[in-house]
Amino acid sequence: MTKMLDGKTALITGASKGIGRAIAVYFAQLGANVAFTYLSSVEKGQQLEQDLGAHGTKVKGYRSDASDYAQAEKLVEDVVAEFGKLDILVNNAGITQDGLLMRMSEQQWDQVLNVNLKSVFNLTKAATKPMMRAKAGSIINMTSVVGIKGNAGQANYAASKAGIIGFTKSVALELGSRNIRCNAIAPGFIETEMTDALDPKQVDEWRKAIPLKRGGSPEDVAKATAFLASDESAYITGQVLQVDGGMLT
Repeated sequence: MTKMLDGKTALITGASKGIGRAIAVYFAQLGANVAFTYLSSVEKGQQLEQDLGAHGTKVKGYRSDASDYAQAEKLVEDVVAEFGKLDILVNNAGITQDGLLMRMSEQQWDQVLNVNLKSVFNLTKAATKPMMRAKAGSIINMTSVVGIKGNAGQANYAASKAGIIGFTKSVALELGSRNIRCNAIAPGFIETEMTDALDPKQVDEWRKAIPLKRGGSPEDVAKATAFLASDESAYITGQVLQVDGGMLT
């Protein structure tokens, strides 16, 4: 049986931990050649490169800042030079700098918008060149249920994630005629290293409020991402897929 992403080349940003790491691992298991980026977590990035190598596909990690336009452009050039093509782009890099609006600094606003939203513009713009030449491609942008619903204390994060949705739909409209698809995934409460640090009582309350009565795993998001990356979703573009256990229903 051929693997769902056999022979495809994917670039995944922010893959050293959490959801990004799960996507990279799952893509390699499905036969994809995987290029990925990391920034501050150098050791984790290098470890991931070793771990992915076990799946027998081509793998390379790049230390690159997705929010830097020139670095993003060079990254895509390097990936295409190394792998020969680029079929799939997963814009996953993201940060939070939470705080109530009245206390939020300009720097907290700018940093979150830069890393979460500008990086999606940077990488998508760079990736469209090789994808247009190939007349094929799948771009998947990681948004959040917070980008749909909003969240107190996360005005910057919610704005960046809502911006990704508008951007995704616009790109889908622009590039559809070139056979390039662009979709977004909106994870809900996903249990990662970040949530391990939270108050267990609070986490339990969140779980109870979700129809499926559990938090999601990074693998839940990875599987949805693989579907949108693959030819199984060839007629799906401009959509936002909520992976949230029914939280926003």
